[in-house]
Formats: sequence, C-alpha cells, structure tokens
Amino acid sequence: MQASIENFLHHRSPYLQVDELIESSSSHIHTKKVITDSEFYINGHFPGAPVVPGAMMQEMCTQSAGILIAQHYNPMSNFNTKDPFHNEMALGVLRSISNAKFYSFVKVGDVLDIHIRLINNLDNLYKFEGKIFNKDKKIMRIAFSLCNTQSELLY
Repeated sequence: MQASIENFLHHRSPYLQVDELIESSSSHIHTKKVITDSEFYINGHFPGAPVVPGAMMQEMCTQSAGILIAQHYNPMSNFNTKDPFHNEMALGVLRSISNAKFYSFVKVGDVLDIHIRLINNLDNLYKFEGKIFNKDKKIMRIAFSLCNTQSELLY
C-alpha cells in the first residue's frame, strides 16, 4: 500500500515511529518499523546494550491506530497534517492504556510488524488491541483507547 504516513499523522521525525503502512481497513491496520541506530532514544537506553523502550513500542501502536482513525473515521473533509491549528478536531488523542505486556527486547536491526485491531468505537472514543511482532515472534501486546477531541482543548 503506497501512502505517506505523514498524510495521516501530525508526528514528524524524530518522533514519527511508523515507517511503512502495509495494510489498512476500518477495523485493522498493519504497519512496519525498522529499528536503526539513529533512533533518538536508542543510544541512551542503555549505553552498551541499546534496546527500544517499552514506551516507544506503545507509541508505535498508538501512532498506527491514529493512522487508522485518520483514514477511516476522520470527521473533517479538509484535514491538514502540516498545520494542526487548521483542524477543528485532534484525531487519535491517547485516553488510556491497559494490559501492556512485553515478551522480548527489541534491538537495532529488528524489523517490527505492528498489528492493531479496532475493538469498538462509540462516538469519538476508539478502543484498540495491538500486537507487535519481530520475525513472527510476538514481542508485545497492549490494549488502549484513543479519542477525537476539539483541537481548541489542546492548544
């Protein structure tokens, strides 16, 4: 699937944590992230034995879910990812995280497949389950919710 991640998210380098959109539907998204030694967090976590922080894996999941919301549940006809002040709504704002479990470490060179499934949505609240795999080995699972909210509440 050829689509620029930046068409769906306000995040930009170095905080953009999704490299590629593989597949997307209204209930599931599959994205990819390649871990390089140039990630802003990698050398400080931990020097001599760098691993990806769990919080960054969580961010990979929430950004992927944000793409799904922007693609399939965007209430705005004129959505602008380069100028967030332009948008009436902020899409995919983190509301909660639960049941996060980490099974393995992630290191430089790993290629992560991020699978997010929409469990349900009510109005502007979206509940998701996510899993991250490295070479078909599950390394993380998480449940979380995102919401769409009025932009003026954030700025």
